[in-house]
Formats: sequence, C-alpha cells, structure tokens
Amino acid sequence: MTRLPLATLRRSIAFVPQDNVLFGVSLGENIAYSLPEMDWEKVRWAASVSRLEKDMTEFPQGFDTLVGERGVMLSGGQRQRTCIARALVREAPIVVIDDALSSVDTATEEEILGGLKRWLAGRTALVISHRISTVKWADLILVLEGGRLVEQGSHRQLIGRGGLYARMAQRQALTEALEGELEAA
Repeated sequence: MTRLPLATLRRSIAFVPQDNVLFGVSLGENIAYSLPEMDWEKVRWAASVSRLEKDMTEFPQGFDTLVGERGVMLSGGQRQRTCIARALVREAPIVVIDDALSSVDTATEEEILGGLKRWLAGRTALVISHRISTVKWADLILVLEGGRLVEQGSHRQLIGRGGLYARMAQRQALTEALEGELEAA
C-alpha cells in the first residue's frame, strides 16, 4: 500500500466548490490565491479559460478590482468562474468540480467546458453536476439516485439504455428548447 503525506495529497487536488469561496481581496488575488507568488500570466490565462475575461470591462480596476467579502461585488456566474480560474492556476493532477457551472448560461458553459476539456487532458477529474451538458463528455458517468448508484457508462451508453440518465437528458433538452423559444419570442 502506498502512503502519501496529507500535505502532498492536498497539494495534488484542485477543488471548485458548489458554494463559491471568495475573499475580500482583488479579483486577481482571488484567482492566484493558491500560488506561492503572483503570476499575472497564469491569472490572465485562467481567466481566459474560465471565460471570466469577457466580463473584465465590468470591473473598474480590472484584476485589481476588490470583489468584497465572499465576492459580493460579482454575479453568481462570475463567482463560479473565478473559482474555476483559481483551480486552473493550481495545475493539480486531480480536479474536483462540484456543480460549478450551474450559474452560467449554456453558451458560456460550452465555452468553459471547451477550455476545461483541453486542460483536463492527462488529469483525473471528478465532475459533479445535475446538468447533462456538463458531464456528457466524461469517460465514465455515474448516476446516483437517493444516494445509490443506479447507472454507469458513457453518455452514449446511458442514453441507449433509456434509464434515469436518458430521461433526465430528454427533460433537460426539452427545457432548453422551450427556454430558447421564449427568448426568441
């Protein structure tokens, strides 16, 4: 059995929590929080991958903008993207993403996932989500119901089986189509 010091294990994991944890410092400092020293190149890169850079015009001092305690100056989606950027700069081999895209629209989600997929190559990722669109690209999807594992497989396999995952995918696709029609009207 291999033993690993707890500090080594902790350094090996990047975690993006469902409940975003931000500090009353600047946006850049929140992103670079896990770094031993500020690395603006990494901060800008991570903001780009997390699609936070598209909101930079809203921040009066750019990355030097104070976000307030718990990120009160940011929208829910901006807080989530800041936490994603923070995980990216860690460059950890293990990444846990806990429903971290629930506050962003589906178009932004697709943009973020495109960058994340490239970054996650060669890493172990645990992605927890209720959105099918967030997990459909995963190698292995585990479907839980009432705390129990009820299905597992790839997106294609699970859709083909017609179980809980397939029903969820169908409901979510219908909801997205209806929301799209309402926006168009």
